[in-house]
Amino acid sequence: MGLGLVKMAKTASEGFRIFIDWQVPSVADREKAASHKVAIQAKLEQKYGLYRMFQSGSFSHATGVKNFSDVDYIASLQSKQPLLSSSILNSVRDTLQERFPYTVVRVSRPAVVLEFGGGYETVEIIPAYPIAAVRDGVMKFQIPGVATEWLESAPEAHIKYVNDCNKVPVAGKAKSFVRLIKAWKFYMNVPISSFYLEMRAATYIARQNDVIYPYDLSFFFNELLACNLADMNDPTGTTGRIRACSSEYNKQLALSRLTTATGRASNALDAHKNNKTELAFYYWNQLFGGKFPSYN
Repeated sequence: MGLGLVKMAKTASEGFRIFIDWQVPSVADREKAASHKVAIQAKLEQKYGLYRMFQSGSFSHATGVKNFSDVDYIASLQSKQPLLSSSILNSVRDTLQERFPYTVVRVSRPAVVLEFGGGYETVEIIPAYPIAAVRDGVMKFQIPGVATEWLESAPEAHIKYVNDCNKVPVAGKAKSFVRLIKAWKFYMNVPISSFYLEMRAATYIARQNDVIYPYDLSFFFNELLACNLADMNDPTGTTGRIRACSSEYNKQLALSRLTTATGRASNALDAHKNNKTELAFYYWNQLFGGKFPSYN
């Protein structure tokens, strides 16, 4: 069932199950997203030398949102690390533009983005320099930051963290909840880092004894608002603080939209608790930009 088709739901649990299922990229989506990896890898190997290139981000975490999440690759480079991260981003952009002359190739920190097929298939390459093995062979890298600086990243540690959170309290619920929160971000164009939301949402679910979406959605938004989208400690303990937004302007815009979302989720929960299911669906539909299933 795709997002372009309307499906009715009789209960809140059915509505959330249908909505979350809609967000899951298909096997074809995942295969399409990975189809250019070999050519990209060969070009980067030729230009810089590669220790390895591996998938990171939403697709590797199995938390991607259909039609929104791009496939991300960490490219661990053998070349000398420049002082400014902008230097390697511009260099990788130019190198991949040479390989794909008819494709839009642009910098969008911390990655170089390739828009194949007019943006129908998007791949992000994050240039990285290994700095240390954290534990169990998991590497820590420096990747481009918000401006010209470098940030520490340990993508494999974060993949393991999300997988561990997904085992408790109910298997599979952490990743489903992450998709739910990311769907709100994408449908409502909220300028909060997907990585920040993923770490916050996975950590929230791991603390619960059970997961009931109408309640936990409202509680989580209230928690985000209460902390004012503050930077968070890396829950894996491998890197520094994780920022919610790329600028103060984006943070204020995100807080405005989060305030609206918190109110809608709260109104939906109140309606749900009072057995006003149709009204609850109305607020959930508002919350997710008109994409939530219809109530029958």
